[in-house]
Amino acid sequence: MTQLEAAKNGIITDAMKAVAQDENVSPEAVKDGIARGHLVIPLNPAHKNVKAVGVGNIFKTKINANLGRSTTRSGKGDELEKLQVALKSGADFVMDLSVGTDLFSIRQGMLEASPAPLGTVPVYETISRTDGDIPVLNPDLLMQVITEQAEQGVDFMTLHAGLLRAHIDLAMKRKMGIVSRGGAIMAEWMKQNDCENPLYTNWDAVLDILAKHDVTVSLGDGLRPGCLADASDLAQFSELDVLGELVNRCRERGVQVMVEGPGHIPFNEIQMNMEKQQEVCDGAPFYVLGPIVTDIAPLYDHITSCIGATAAATYGASLLCYVTPAEHLGLPDDEEVYQGVMAYRIAAHAGDIARGLPGARDIDDKMSQARADFDWEKQFECALDPERAKARWLKTRSEDQSEHNDDHCSMCGKEFCAVRTSKRIRENQGK
Repeated sequence: MTQLEAAKNGIITDAMKAVAQDENVSPEAVKDGIARGHLVIPLNPAHKNVKAVGVGNIFKTKINANLGRSTTRSGKGDELEKLQVALKSGADFVMDLSVGTDLFSIRQGMLEASPAPLGTVPVYETISRTDGDIPVLNPDLLMQVITEQAEQGVDFMTLHAGLLRAHIDLAMKRKMGIVSRGGAIMAEWMKQNDCENPLYTNWDAVLDILAKHDVTVSLGDGLRPGCLADASDLAQFSELDVLGELVNRCRERGVQVMVEGPGHIPFNEIQMNMEKQQEVCDGAPFYVLGPIVTDIAPLYDHITSCIGATAAATYGASLLCYVTPAEHLGLPDDEEVYQGVMAYRIAAHAGDIARGLPGARDIDDKMSQARADFDWEKQFECALDPERAKARWLKTRSEDQSEHNDDHCSMCGKEFCAVRTSKRIRENQGK
C-alpha cells in the first residue's frame, strides 16, 4: 500500500511514526492528516536509506534544494558535491533537474548519496533522450521515463498535467509568456500537434505507475508567473483550477499529492495566492518557488525570494523551493547552493514562528537569553550557521585583541553596550 492507502485503512506505518517523533506530534495526527490529503511523506521504498520527511501544515516548514547539471555546465561529480553542500547546510528535500546525457547514472549517484527524499521532472529526461536542435516531446517515451524513474527510487515527481491547450493563448498575452521549462515543453507540443496535454489525458495510467511505487505527485505549475506583471492572472488561476481537479483524482487513486506554486508575486498578493490554493486544492500541501517579490535584483534573488517565502510559509505554504544568488544568471556553484539553503532555512523558521507553530520560537528565546548573558558558546549552539557565526566573532577578537573581554562586542564597544547598561540598571534596582 501507499502511505495514503495505509492511512485511509487506519494503519500507522513506520514512516508515520518516524515523522511524528521528529515533529513532536502524535502518530494518529500524522495518519489522519495523510488520510485527508493534507500531509504527505514522499518515500519511495526503492530509495534505500532515505529518511521519512513530512510535508504539511502541522509540521515545520520544509525546504528543497534544486540541483542538476545543464547542457553547458556541471557534471556528475559536481552535482554530487553540491548535494553534500545542500544536505550539510540543512536541505530537507533535493531535486535532480539534470538535462543532457547519462541522466540515469547521475540520478543513481544522487539517490545512493542522499538520505533526503529526491524529486525529478521526468519531462526533462524525456526531451534529453530525443534528437534534434529543437526538442520534441514524445508522450510514449514520457510514460516510459516516469516508469523507469519510479522503479529507480525517485520519491516525488513534478508533472505538468494541469496546463491545458485552452490555457496557452492566455499565457501568450503575458509579458514573459511561459517561464516553466516543463510548461513550455508541454505547451509547444500541444500547439504543434493540436492535441490536449498527454499527461492530463493519460492521468489514470500515470497514477497507476505512481501508486505501484508510492511516488508522490508534485503537480507542476507550468503557468507560474515569471515577472510581477504576469502575477495572479487568468492563465495562472485557470491552471490552478485544473490542479484542484487532479488533486482529487490522486487522492481517489491512493497517490500522495502536493501542489506547486508561484513564482514572481508582489508581496501584497502572496496571502491571497496561498489562501486561494488551499481552497481550490482542498488543503493539499503547497510547494512554492519563492515567491520573488521584485524583478530588479539579480545576484540577490535568494533575498528577494526569501522575503516572499516567509510570507508564503506564514499563510499556507508547507515546502519552500530555494532560490540561489545565481537565479536568472546561471547554474549555481557550491557557495551559491549554500547561501540559498541558509536563506530559506531562515524564511522557513520565520514563517513557522509567524504562524504560531508550537515550539518554533523556543530556540529564539534560548538565543536571546544567551545574548543577555554574554554566553557566546551558547549563542553559537543556537545559531542556524554556528561555524560561520563563530568564525566571524573570532575574527573581530583577533583584530582588536579582545580575547578576554567577552561581555560586549565590537558593534557598540564596552562603553556603549546597551546590554551591559541594562544589566547595570537591573543591578542598581536590586540594591
